[in-house]
Amino acid sequence: MNLGLEGRAVFISGASGGIGRAVASVLAGEGAQLILHGNRQVDGLASWLREQPWRGQASIARADVRDPEAMEQVMEVARERHGRLHGCVVNAGIWPPEDQPLVDLEPERVDAVLGVNLSGAFWTARGFLRALRAGGPDPGGAGASIVFTGSTAAKFGERGHADYAASKSGLYGLMRSLKNEIVALDPYGRANVIEPGWTVTEMTARNLEEPGVVERVVRTMPVQQLARTDDIARTIAWVLSPTAARHLTGESLTVAGGMEGRVLWEESDVDALSVKRRLQADGGPPD
Repeated sequence: MNLGLEGRAVFISGASGGIGRAVASVLAGEGAQLILHGNRQVDGLASWLREQPWRGQASIARADVRDPEAMEQVMEVARERHGRLHGCVVNAGIWPPEDQPLVDLEPERVDAVLGVNLSGAFWTARGFLRALRAGGPDPGGAGASIVFTGSTAAKFGERGHADYAASKSGLYGLMRSLKNEIVALDPYGRANVIEPGWTVTEMTARNLEEPGVVERVVRTMPVQQLARTDDIARTIAWVLSPTAARHLTGESLTVAGGMEGRVLWEESDVDALSVKRRLQADGGPPD
């Protein structure tokens, strides 16, 4: 299927992480022009980009997503380079791996998580919308699209990570508001959220290696496998598409193997060895 992304300029925040890099690779394969954002890991992102055969389709932008002026500036630079911005993947986020119940949470951790995951999403989205206003909508009617990377933690909560769950829950209200606002700038503009479940990335690898974690996770999923970053990236590419998803807006799409907020499998029904072998084959953590 032709997703209609050829030549379209897409900004990806948090492109230095596993999902961000996967999104970049998938969109590059569709012919998009990319602005890859990073901050603390931007040097690693630049090194990775130099190794990609499609590196000529991408540029690097460095900014702290918590800084509204910095995000507006990198968006404006990107708009001037490409004429207009057609898409934005709001993907930058942090997830502290240590379990800490709210009763023990320190303000510094809450401020850090909400600052990047929620405030950072606000300023990234605002920067994109201002660039959209300055550049105007696509004259061909292919609407702009903004996609937020949420989490199943927003839907089900996550014990020991109330700060993260709350930050991702906030993206839903933000998106539902923007889907009504973006059309004032682009009559065919769209806004949506993608909610990954447990996905094998560098951020989650340490936890997935702990004994019993994989087994516990897949007990809530009818499809007993963890997501790969490509699973999330391909979904984001589809939602960005002005042809395949042109009438999709204001939606939160969960990509988590059918995960529910309840146990579906007894421990004896989980083929943990099979799950881990599949995980290894996908490049995930070892047994």
